[in-house]
Amino acid sequence: AAWAGVPQACLLAKAEHLNPGGSCKDRTALALLDAAVAEGLRPGQAVVEATSGNTGIALAFVCAAKGYDLVITLPEGMSRERTGLLRLYGAQVEIIESMGGMSEAMEAARRMGTRDDAFLPDQFANPANPEAHRTTTAPEILAALDGRVDVLVAGVGTGGTVTGVGHALRDRDAATHVVAVEPAASAVLSGAPPGPHRIQGIGAGFVPSVLDRSVLDEVIAVSDEAAIETARSCACREGVLAGLSSGAALHAAVEVAHRPEHRGQRIVVVLPDSGERYVSAPFFAPGMT
Repeated sequence: AAWAGVPQACLLAKAEHLNPGGSCKDRTALALLDAAVAEGLRPGQAVVEATSGNTGIALAFVCAAKGYDLVITLPEGMSRERTGLLRLYGAQVEIIESMGGMSEAMEAARRMGTRDDAFLPDQFANPANPEAHRTTTAPEILAALDGRVDVLVAGVGTGGTVTGVGHALRDRDAATHVVAVEPAASAVLSGAPPGPHRIQGIGAGFVPSVLDRSVLDEVIAVSDEAAIETARSCACREGVLAGLSSGAALHAAVEVAHRPEHRGQRIVVVLPDSGERYVSAPFFAPGMT
């Protein structure tokens, strides 16, 4: 399907908001909890995790279903929808009010995770994260497209999606072009310093250890404004209400699709979550940027 004036390439979206918990992090959360149980998570211990929202929401519904308490450390500035969903699922939410962003939230989670009554899965370093995408997300993409994917475009929060899916696609076809997406205002993968940005879900401000950079062919940095506008356009033009990181990934995918070398190719872009989680953000509502 053509999008944004790109008739020469086939641009296809993996709509991860259709998962039970509403994002690609459902896969990660289940894998993290299963790994935690295998590693010794005991009844009565609380799961503790730092997250910008989606992993927390996914862990919250999985922990609720499996009977574990959950404590989430969340950087300040995340949408009300995210914190509301976490609390509805019964999670204890600790808002970390600091300019340190995700790094400070991670440090708070690590401190809590040292207690005997707590267990820290650590999504940014846990190999169960990319493995979940290698064994679930990637096979779904390949099955839907008869095994042919020329380009993968995915945002980097923890790096689990692009690492896991990227390796699986490369195992199928070594020529698959893998593109990572990050915020222009915090383009650490591109060598820039970390900084504040509005693209919730990607751009943690550091290079996660779970990200395998060897699978990446290139990194595209997307501005806050471009991500927001693309997410809005996706809703208005395609009827797909995508989130902010989805807007960033889609903007990058359209950029790639315009290149002559990708004419006639299949470009798969991962849309991690829905725009419903950002409706309260004033900059996301039309005319409020």
